[in-house]
Amino acid sequence: MADAALTGGKSSGFRLKGDIALALGIVAILIVLILPLPTWLLDVSLALSLSFSVLILMTVLFIERPLDLSSFPTILLISTMIRLSLGLASTRLILSHGHEGKAAAGHVIEAFGGFVMQGNFVIGVIVFAILIIVNFVVITKGAGRIAEVAARFSLDAMPGKQMAIDADLSAGIITEDEARTRRSTLEQESAFFGAMDGASKFVRGDAIAGLLIVFVNILGGIIIGVAQKDLDFGKAADTYTHLTIGDGLVTQIPALIVSIAAGLLVSKAGIQGTTDKALFSQLGNHPQALTLSAVLMATLAVLPGIPAFPFLIMAATAAFFARTVTENRKRTEVLKIENAQAAAAKAPVAEEPISKALAIDTLRIELGYGLLPLVNGEKGRLTDQIKGLRRQLAEDMGFILPSVRIQDNLQLPATTYIVRIKEIEAGRGDIRPNMLLCMNPSGEKIELPGETTREPTFGLPAMWIGEDYREEANFKGYTVVDPATIVTTHVTEIIKDNMQDLLSYAETQKLLDELPKTHQKLVADLIPGKISITGLQRVLQNLVNERISIRDLPTILEGVAEASGFTNNITMITEHVRTRLSRQICDQYAVKGVVPLVTLAAEWELTFAEALIGQGEDKQLAMPPTRLQQFIHGIKTTFEDMAMKGESPVLLVSPPVRPYVRSIIERFRPQTVVISQNEIHPRARIRTVAQIPG
Repeated sequence: MADAALTGGKSSGFRLKGDIALALGIVAILIVLILPLPTWLLDVSLALSLSFSVLILMTVLFIERPLDLSSFPTILLISTMIRLSLGLASTRLILSHGHEGKAAAGHVIEAFGGFVMQGNFVIGVIVFAILIIVNFVVITKGAGRIAEVAARFSLDAMPGKQMAIDADLSAGIITEDEARTRRSTLEQESAFFGAMDGASKFVRGDAIAGLLIVFVNILGGIIIGVAQKDLDFGKAADTYTHLTIGDGLVTQIPALIVSIAAGLLVSKAGIQGTTDKALFSQLGNHPQALTLSAVLMATLAVLPGIPAFPFLIMAATAAFFARTVTENRKRTEVLKIENAQAAAAKAPVAEEPISKALAIDTLRIELGYGLLPLVNGEKGRLTDQIKGLRRQLAEDMGFILPSVRIQDNLQLPATTYIVRIKEIEAGRGDIRPNMLLCMNPSGEKIELPGETTREPTFGLPAMWIGEDYREEANFKGYTVVDPATIVTTHVTEIIKDNMQDLLSYAETQKLLDELPKTHQKLVADLIPGKISITGLQRVLQNLVNERISIRDLPTILEGVAEASGFTNNITMITEHVRTRLSRQICDQYAVKGVVPLVTLAAEWELTFAEALIGQGEDKQLAMPPTRLQQFIHGIKTTFEDMAMKGESPVLLVSPPVRPYVRSIIERFRPQTVVISQNEIHPRARIRTVAQIPG
């Protein structure tokens, strides 16, 4: 405890001293703006400014991401204040003691001026002007623009990123702590780029101030030297220009270094890792580019009048790196393959647990060995069509079909397939894998050579023909389909007939989970307070059993919420939901914008109403068998006549009897659609084509 207390005390004392040191440093900068500096102290301060600028540049080069130096705007302000204060101090010395000689403002300024000017102040002015242009026009302007755009884009993207974090948290992908950390990082990133947008103005202002200081020093120095210190014009121009250019260089070089650091930092927003690794890995990771560069350099070397040596050196270097990168890639690929093989060899063969025997395939297609080319042969289109079927069912019915397992079954005849739902056979067919199935839409005889058969899905007359007769069959108007399409069509109809069995509790929960966030409040209010997931599952099963799409799940949930306020009967809730889906139902069964209807005679409506016995919601249909047979005969006769005329009407009944009428019809003619008067949308166009006589 004592050691901990001592350590804590030392850390606190260090932080306290750091705070005091920073405060004293800022005060010292302000003092320099007011009081003159001796030349030796100015030399030390200028060396400190240059060292501080180099430290900033090196730090920017080695950080992994911009937020690792989030204090850069503050550092930029402090470094700018240091240079401006030293510029004012050197200006005071130049104007006060410039007549004494070129060492009047310290040896650092004298050395920089002498080294650059080399005895000719015109050279010094030109070099200084170029440095100003490079800093002010190129680096500072570009860095400022990047910072401005980064700040704007960061702020614009912030709501979307916050929503993505909330979505990941709701889906359980991340924890609350991870979400809090990501939100904090997002806020820091937005604040950093916003601060960098403003801080870039420091660099631009520093360049402008340096230019003005040089102008004032030269002009003011010449005036003071000639008018007050009795120097001739040439001597005054040489002395004060030497001092001013030296002062400008010793301040503009650190400013240029800091500008480069700012440009590197703001342009590093999309780069991961240190600057050298990111740049070298991206520039040197394409051997084709290096090879073409080497060829171009070698071509330039052999052109007349161009010195060959430097271009040959560059060509050899680029070729060397291209070869190195290529060999490294090959070595890496070989190493990956060896590691994968070693891992596979070491991995023990896991014994399949007994619980695997309890697993049931929800949907499975078993193929005879002669049909395997449909899956893995040159004509292997079955798997692609099954993928398309799953997507089509999702769009048409709002139901995500579970994965379909396709396997061979050597116990089947070679050309036979079986479709199983939960291990129970739901349909089978016999097809010819190397032939085409031809059907005549008119129902007449097919006048082509082939093998007479029945289409496995609907049992229609058909014929197997060879590939050579495809064009002739199409010319005669026959319908020609390939074997994979036959299987897919058969599977589609089986799925639609058994969709209520495939819509399990887990699939219902998945549908609710995948609803957008805007509808999750409705789900929370409805389940389990008003209805259980099992109850909702039964409602959805009732809808898909009559091939009503459940894609508009929010409307279905709203209908369930309304109906559950006055009944708990699943049948009554389903009927109310169908009313809410009236627009969808009318659109689904409309033919050229008009819904064709077959109505019940008034006698049948009265008969069904009187046949309902029981109290409240527990009613049952009790109709005499003879009367029931008359109704079945009337339905068959009427709808078969409509089919002969090319009509596909729906049966319209009154709302109270619709469930009972449907329960009768689905046993002998399941494809007949039965809707109630409440399911006719007010804007739907209807046309009565027939009536079931009483």
